[in-house]
Amino acid sequence: MNRPAKAVASLLFSFLFFIVIHARQGKVLEQKTVKSTILSRDVKYTVYLPADYAASERSYPVVYLLHGYTDDNTGWLQFGEINRYADKAINDGTIPPMIIVMPNGDSSWYINSFDGKEKYEDFFVKEFIPSIEKTYRIKAEKKYRGIAGLSMGGYGSLFYTIKYPDMFAAAAALSAGVFADDEMTSMSDGNWEGVFGPLYGHNLKGKDRLNDAWYKTSILKMVETTPAESLKKARYWIDCGDDDFLTKGNCLLHMALTDKKVPHEFRVRDGAHSWTYWRTGITDALKFIGDSFHQW
Repeated sequence: MNRPAKAVASLLFSFLFFIVIHARQGKVLEQKTVKSTILSRDVKYTVYLPADYAASERSYPVVYLLHGYTDDNTGWLQFGEINRYADKAINDGTIPPMIIVMPNGDSSWYINSFDGKEKYEDFFVKEFIPSIEKTYRIKAEKKYRGIAGLSMGGYGSLFYTIKYPDMFAAAAALSAGVFADDEMTSMSDGNWEGVFGPLYGHNLKGKDRLNDAWYKTSILKMVETTPAESLKKARYWIDCGDDDFLTKGNCLLHMALTDKKVPHEFRVRDGAHSWTYWRTGITDALKFIGDSFHQW
């Protein structure tokens, strides 16, 4: 083959290689909305569709991926690069093709506030999930539905899975916002008012913070009061860094689940409350959930 022919062949190969690689990239829809009657507003979300979504007629399992406090629906995309990690994991067979949905939870902690002014939990369960699973080709069954998140989102993934045991097959919580009672009673007034006051009541101090609203949504209290057989209906992945300020709560959660003989995976890796930690953990978390979509 002469040089011009070789050059043309090389360029053709490079072009075809680019097409193949590009075709294996999933599609991201960054700013979609669901109209909420419960919240009286439109709620934004970001969705990752696997590479073969447009070319196939199949339905897919789904993972709801929740962001952290002060972030929004684009956090996992912008800082977590979830599309890149999902593409790689799907392409190399680490996880099955899946749809990943990232709702905007504002600073709601994904629950209903004590005064009824914010009913995010009701929205998520009654409006958001049904709307998403009608809009996209999703296998709308528990065994094909997972949930994951970081920090506030890790809390949300645990909260929903424990409270709605027939909804999710698995939960993966990274650096989950799990707090012991003494951490709440000793919290500074500024942190309480800014973060938890809107959820549980303003101007509360000491043990007054441990009210009914708190105990109904405290992950540790929920594990304590929920029958073990109900907890065992889902699989749990708990991952928190050894330098994270949330390590205590996550360790207590591990011990509480162990005491109730609830199977779960518990990881403490080197790291803090950072995107570096979450990026390096998300593939394993999605693999854990993806394994739940298989039959053995």
